[in-house]
Amino acid sequence: MSSSELWPVEAVRRRFPALSRQVGDRPAVFLDGPAGSQVPQSVADAVCRYLLQTNANRGASFATSKESDAILNAAHRALADFLGTPDPDEVCFGANMTTLTFQLSRALSRQWTPGDQIVVCQADHDANYTPWVLAARDRGITVRSVPADPLDGTLDLDSLDKVLSEKTRLLAVGLAGNATGTIHPVGEICRRAHAVDALVYVDAVHFAPHRRIQVGQLACDFLVCSAYKFFGPHVGVLWGRRDLLEDIRPYRLRPAPDRLPGRWMTGTQCHEGIAGAAAAVDYIASLAAADSAEVIPHTRPEQLDRAFERIATWEQMLSKRLLEGLLSIPGLTLYGISDPDRIDQRVPTMSIRTETIRPQELAERLAADGIFVWAGNHYALPWTESAGLEPDGTLRLGALHYNTIEEIDRAVDSLRRLCG
Repeated sequence: MSSSELWPVEAVRRRFPALSRQVGDRPAVFLDGPAGSQVPQSVADAVCRYLLQTNANRGASFATSKESDAILNAAHRALADFLGTPDPDEVCFGANMTTLTFQLSRALSRQWTPGDQIVVCQADHDANYTPWVLAARDRGITVRSVPADPLDGTLDLDSLDKVLSEKTRLLAVGLAGNATGTIHPVGEICRRAHAVDALVYVDAVHFAPHRRIQVGQLACDFLVCSAYKFFGPHVGVLWGRRDLLEDIRPYRLRPAPDRLPGRWMTGTQCHEGIAGAAAAVDYIASLAAADSAEVIPHTRPEQLDRAFERIATWEQMLSKRLLEGLLSIPGLTLYGISDPDRIDQRVPTMSIRTETIRPQELAERLAADGIFVWAGNHYALPWTESAGLEPDGTLRLGALHYNTIEEIDRAVDSLRRLCG
């Protein structure tokens, strides 16, 4: 079976207007997905349609407000399907993942007392690290850390067992490293944390565009992600167990709703962004069928199951091709899992350094060649600091399901020429 038969990548790409951009006389290569994906036309249409036809605040008796409320309620159901929960009231929207995490950390930390401790992970994005560290500092409690391997980014689970105790109140962990692409065994980590009655807060921002999220299977207590990473606008999404969201007292205004999900959604939300986030979920669900002749699963959760199976298969091909190419370049160090036999333990995000060119300079040269990548710490500062990669960080390349084998080869060829 050819790659085009496995995944209709050219048909997928036609749904993304940005992918037609040229740099000089060549198409741009978007390998900047780890910092934010491109958006399909259907998502942009949903945002525009909301603003032009149903732009109103919540709860009024006139037509546009009622229509707006219906769109927002439908968005809670769409994101509930995306996250694998039957309860749409467990889904809360906010400005972004960072703001939601700061908000919950402040509210939850009011329950902590001297002698308590929390656990953070060196493999994480700083947004699932510093909010908890600051909250712990304000409450005068201890912070313990789980180390990550400086080369492949895997977490040291033996060390996890050593830092967990009956004093642990919360463990913060990421589903996938946003600098290395390494997927962490969060289900097992949740089991170990719950054995000492600790809550688990999961950052799924980097994982969300690549694999299916099922909060029930993870058995976590909270999970957060961002729609701009899975083909939507800049909106944060928080899921939490209903009993916890109802029990923890949020910082909120007096007239604000005290029922879920409103009690965790401060102020007037970005309604057009929420409409776009729902459209992003529907876009992903639409990828369930290979072509019009294939039987499409009936329900949206089933469609998402199938779509992410297909996405993962295609992205593993991209990962293998990128791994093979990068490892063939002399003087290049690759961070993240590099064993092709463990390709299912990573997403197609890879960080590199070379012996000859600093990451920022290399990113600039690639940009001039029409290849869009990132350089720096990628906000994965806990990992870049512990791995001794500051101040330059790494060069990060990341593929998504709309990327092609040809784009991977072009990026590798450019890197080989520049590094040589």
